[in-house]
Amino acid sequence: MNIRPYCNDDCENVRYVCLNADGPCRMSKRGKNFILNVYCNYFIEKEAGNCFVAADENGKAIGYILCAENFDRFYESYVNEYVTRLKKYEFSHRRSAFRSIESQQKYKEDYPAHLHIDILPEYQHMGLGRKLMDALCNHLRDKGVKGIVLTVWKGNDNARRFYEKYGFTLIETKKSSVVYALKLT
Repeated sequence: MNIRPYCNDDCENVRYVCLNADGPCRMSKRGKNFILNVYCNYFIEKEAGNCFVAADENGKAIGYILCAENFDRFYESYVNEYVTRLKKYEFSHRRSAFRSIESQQKYKEDYPAHLHIDILPEYQHMGLGRKLMDALCNHLRDKGVKGIVLTVWKGNDNARRFYEKYGFTLIETKKSSVVYALKLT
């Protein structure tokens, strides 16, 4: 397995990983579209140069790390283009799409970038997460990005251990989520 920059040929596999990283996706088509528009599509459509994949021996993406390097640029595009795709969903579902974004907004000066990382279950615990994180962090350092922030569900103990082991600092605890940050420069 190797880590490489995302390319357009990875699109369908990355979307598959997004929907199946926590096990086989059993959502409705509407639910799948919601998840893709919240956690995937902006990044691969607007910031593909800040995305990396873990590829199997056949070159198929089996994991990824997706990143928006500038919060303000992300927010403007996301609200104006991607939220409109969510209007067919109930307000409560759209609102949940903004919770993690809002929790990151106040940290944008020190941590302008944010990420999403997923790996298919059968490829987890093989060091791919660390390799993906290394690729992204080195890439962002080369671009002069000061820091990166992410929000994770409070009960996701595996993810929390991973981020803490990698060097992220817990900077905020909310009712159902926590915010982690990492200085890059």
